Amino acid sequence: MVKQKEEEMVVCPVGRFFMDLKRGSHKKSKFFEHLDLSRIEFLRAIRSLIDERIEGLEEKKSSRQEKKATKIKIEEAK
Repeated sequence: MVKQKEEEMVVCPVGRFFMDLKRGSHKKSKFFEHLDLSRIEFLRAIRSLIDERIEGLEEKKSSRQEKKATKIKIEEAK
């Protein structure tokens, strides 16, 4: 199996940006610490968007279920 370069595996421009920044910094620098925290925050932001979308879909589904027709018995006039 041929190993690919790290750069070739990254397709996402955001991921590539973080990898480029990571290569240019010292591992123990404040910059690297902030970079790690920003990646965590970025992922949390994505998670919040996904959670909002799930909630919206669940609300839409439950509102459809509530709109069921009910059968009403009608007495005929004599």
